[in-house]
Amino acid sequence: MKRVKKVKIKEGYILREVAGNSVVVAVGKTALDFNGLITLNSTGVFLWKMLEKDADEQALVAAMLREYEIDAPTAKTDIAEFIDKLKGADLLA
Repeated sequence: MKRVKKVKIKEGYILREVAGNSVVVAVGKTALDFNGLITLNSTGVFLWKMLEKDADEQALVAAMLREYEIDAPTAKTDIAEFIDKLKGADLLA
């Protein structure tokens, strides 16, 4: 049986609305090491909120298919790209 890997946002990062934009903000000790700014579009916000609780790829794909008019291969590709960007910014636990 294939093990499903769950993905979760690291503690110390929160999503905030700033001047009409959704941005990821570092808080607490995390703010000392993170000096960037990440802006998310509506799809990114949707995925971020799921990843705050932790989710696996299957749950993310299923949620994207329910929420958006998108096919499964496109959803998988978009989710993989989003997760890769979060990994690159060291935002995932």
